Amino acid sequence: MTQPQPQPQPQTQRERSARPAPAPTVPFLLRWAVFLGAVLCWELAARAQHSVYFPPPLRIARHARDLWFSGTAGHLFLTADAVGTILPSLGRMAAGFTLAAVAGIALGIAVGRSRRAYALCNPVLQFARAVPPPALVPVFVVVFDVGTPMQVASIVFGAVWPVLVNSAEGARATDPLRLQVAAVLRLTAPERLWFLILPSALPRIFAGLRLSLSLCLILMVFSELLPGSADGIGFTLTDAQTRSDLLTVWSALLLLGALGYLLNTGLLALEKRLVGPVSSPGPSAGRTA
Repeated sequence: MTQPQPQPQPQTQRERSARPAPAPTVPFLLRWAVFLGAVLCWELAARAQHSVYFPPPLRIARHARDLWFSGTAGHLFLTADAVGTILPSLGRMAAGFTLAAVAGIALGIAVGRSRRAYALCNPVLQFARAVPPPALVPVFVVVFDVGTPMQVASIVFGAVWPVLVNSAEGARATDPLRLQVAAVLRLTAPERLWFLILPSALPRIFAGLRLSLSLCLILMVFSELLPGSADGIGFTLTDAQTRSDLLTVWSALLLLGALGYLLNTGLLALEKRLVGPVSSPGPSAGRTA
């Protein structure tokens, strides 16, 4: 007689949750293949049209290399134009992003940990972040005068709100049970901040930092488009448009896209190192320690 085969037992919820996460459905090479395919289509279409307004991407890349990245190895292959164009823009953007991040995290944590302060400040925060930064350019010109201080101030004002609001929400989402345990263990206020509140708020903080980084890049270009600017990528765009130098215009746009991608990749790598491989801050992101 044949022995009856045992029926497979259905997996429990714990066993299903313990299974490793599936591999990414879109491999790294496939993502870059899509990008290279889009560039190839652009190249073929531009060569077929022979339009001065729509140059091929290879020609744009060669012009950008000759303009900014054909220097000596001792100068990191940067030309004099690159030093006068890219570095001032990166300096303004770095200053604005740093000030916005520090102010946003500090004020957001302080507001988020007090229910009364959050209730009082929330209408002001929602009103202030709804004001477009370009609308305040006349105010910044009067207060700071035309120049780098005005440009950095406009970047900080536009970029601080995503960090501040997300930091406050992350601080408010700290698990109350952990706070009660901290009170039983008699942790001091700095210890609660460092070991409980900041780790819980980190996913929301990094979500705000990513938004702030993209806003910094946009506002950096806008601030350099204003009259009175003498250097920077935005100034190069305006100057090239005035001279009808379309290759330089396209090269500046290519440079901005590359800078945005590299900066966002670096911030994501830092987030993965500090927080872990968090794809998106969902409703429970603020409770992640």
